[in-house]
Amino acid sequence: MPLPSQPLRSLGFLTIGLFDGSDPGPGHRSTLDVIELGERLGFDSAWVRHRHLQYGISSPVAVLAAATQRTSRIQLGTAVIPLGWENPLRLAEDLATVDILSGGRLNPGVSVGPPIHFDRVKDALYPDTADAEDFSYTRVRRLLDLVRGEPASDFAGTEGIEAYADRVQPHAAGLSERLWYGGASLRSAEWAGANGMNLLTSSVVKAEESEDFAEIQLSHIRTFRAHHPEGERARVSQGLVVIPTDSATPEQRARYEAYAEGRRARTTAPQGPARMLFAPDLVGTSQEIADRLHAHAAFREVDEVAFALPFSFAHEDYVQILTDMATVLGPALGWRPAG
Repeated sequence: MPLPSQPLRSLGFLTIGLFDGSDPGPGHRSTLDVIELGERLGFDSAWVRHRHLQYGISSPVAVLAAATQRTSRIQLGTAVIPLGWENPLRLAEDLATVDILSGGRLNPGVSVGPPIHFDRVKDALYPDTADAEDFSYTRVRRLLDLVRGEPASDFAGTEGIEAYADRVQPHAAGLSERLWYGGASLRSAEWAGANGMNLLTSSVVKAEESEDFAEIQLSHIRTFRAHHPEGERARVSQGLVVIPTDSATPEQRARYEAYAEGRRARTTAPQGPARMLFAPDLVGTSQEIADRLHAHAAFREVDEVAFALPFSFAHEDYVQILTDMATVLGPALGWRPAG
């Protein structure tokens, strides 16, 4: 049996928040119910994905604003907000507002690059400035500076009866220390470290130095920490799709295994011109999954995770998976529930 890694300190989960386009209310309420369940089970964090022009959460900040009013302890994160769709100043205002509402529990994760299918959406997204938009790390830098309280205007004072500030309001003290970068490449890992962010390692990576997923993820973690001011103490959260089956019905187990099998081909070799490699889905009993994680080179370097829930399962499946994660898998990894 592999030697265990260090005890898991922080256990989180990630959901895409699927909904029916003809009746979106139930799907959004299910997402909030799942986050509430996570808090009751003792999870340390709950994260939501971001999907534009799809049937998944298009406004994670709004969903998490609602979640702040249903929870009191669990950390709430985004994994990730693609900044190519956002104005950094307006996003900084929204993030600060939700962080204040949560009592300092927001963990925004972001990434950069042109929006997906940019040629098809640019006329709606940036009708006058599409050719001038900067989708580089500079966009993250703008967000970081604004959240940290750098000036957004050259005027502060009173004009008539109106008071104006020169920095984003409300200012959320401590929010900048909870900003994460979702990285899938060595370059992103290095940039995030050099700029003092936290790192969300992705379950999808670029096969740059290897075709072994664990080795690639490990290289990202070590590159990030080598460039971060806090070195080995810099925070990294590992992302993998994990499906424990301890309390699953036979029908659920069969469906989970079929789901993983249908996605297996993309985990065996890099995909497309960008050579993207996907992590294998981990399906099995909690002990089987724990053994695989203890043997995972990248998992052995971290003490916090955000395990991704599968995209297309039913609400009762998520209840079973999260319950097994918190009551069986987490303890097998040395984790203790909060509260």
